[in-house]
Amino acid sequence: MAGVLLGAAVLIAAYWVAWLVHRPLVASGSGAAYSQFEDAFPLADGWLALCLVAASYCLVTARRAALFWLLAGGGAGLYLFGMDVLYDLQHGVWGKGANGLVELAINLVTLGLSVFVLHWAWTRREALLTS
Repeated sequence: MAGVLLGAAVLIAAYWVAWLVHRPLVASGSGAAYSQFEDAFPLADGWLALCLVAASYCLVTARRAALFWLLAGGGAGLYLFGMDVLYDLQHGVWGKGANGLVELAINLVTLGLSVFVLHWAWTRREALLTS
């Protein structure tokens, strides 16, 4: 699980590097409103990445705080999923070619990983708290 969490944090960082260095690689639109919407996400994505890295560290070092970071990260992921999907549905982003499909994939991975992390943490909460 620690590796999955770190992998997700690396993917978040890679997305933002691509957004800053070569935006067409990850952008599903080119309008000002779309760019402004995406530009509002780095802080929230940074919080999510921090939660994932902290949870990974706590799992590896057997710290009880792992449960907190897992729940915080899973919740942050679901919140970001909700914000992103609502915008995408309102603006038809998923139907905008290959990058629209990339956006759909990001949404699905965010949902799947968030639910997986929350389920994994909750079903192991007693063990995590006795670490």
